[in-house]
Amino acid sequence: MRKTVDVPVSEVIPSVESVLRGQGVTDSGLDDPYLGELAETALKMFARLCRPAALTMDLERADFEIVYRGHGRNADETPVELIYPNAKHMALYAVTIGSRVGERVTELFDMNEFALGAMLDMAASEATELLARAVEDQYRQELRSSKRIRNSSGVMRFSPGYCGWDLSGQGLLFERLGPEEIGIELRETFLMTPLKSTSGVMIAGHKDIFEFECSYSFCNDCTTFSCRDRLKELRQQ
Repeated sequence: MRKTVDVPVSEVIPSVESVLRGQGVTDSGLDDPYLGELAETALKMFARLCRPAALTMDLERADFEIVYRGHGRNADETPVELIYPNAKHMALYAVTIGSRVGERVTELFDMNEFALGAMLDMAASEATELLARAVEDQYRQELRSSKRIRNSSGVMRFSPGYCGWDLSGQGLLFERLGPEEIGIELRETFLMTPLKSTSGVMIAGHKDIFEFECSYSFCNDCTTFSCRDRLKELRQQ
């Protein structure tokens, strides 16, 4: 089933602390009144401009295999290719906070309002992640309420461009899902417009299938290892 998902703006507004930490502010700087006021101004601006939109589509394993294979540019071994054959359910997704926030960031930079522009841009990045997480949460709740998965199962997202899944994977993903319906376009470089958008697959299955070590060759190029945090969250689902 293919459907749009409604997520209110209030659910994707990040905290002042997350925006500041995203800018590299350490504990000692979190109480700085200038930085706090700047972040609050950016968040108020963000709340006025944000237009969250999301689209999901259930997918069988065989169909996802075609999407995942893409143009054949994936790493030789990846976590996704080991996880998805054991999935109970899967769904493609795409989310965006709309174009107006990014347009305002560009305007601020053009006006030499670099500090406020950077804060707004970080708020947009944090909000995009919150939006994807909200869609993932709704998907998991739907699966559990309909008894399609048990409490021993969880849901985890994976996106082209990460964990060995080549960015070119966006091509077949877009062909199958059609995120143009919610205003997301795919460039020839496989980057999305608006930039503050994300897409990928939500995989549902027993929590054990998601356990993997950061021992892949591409892990050496990772700077965040955010998969560790997401695995920790999955264990608590």
